Amino acid sequence: MTRGNQRELARAKNLKKGNDKQKKPDDGLSAAARKQRDAQIMQEKQKKAMEKKDDK
Repeated sequence: MTRGNQRELARAKNLKKGNDKQKKPDDGLSAAARKQRDAQIMQEKQKKAMEKKDDK
């Protein structure tokens, strides 16, 4: 039964990895402001994609 230690190490590693993902950068925006900012970014991306498509 040599895998017992490996399992414990893997569990600890996955737990640490999960904790790192939960940390989100706090940009100080409310939910509505964040939604509006994200919508603006998506509109810009769509505009660039349309321009790129039109150039071809």
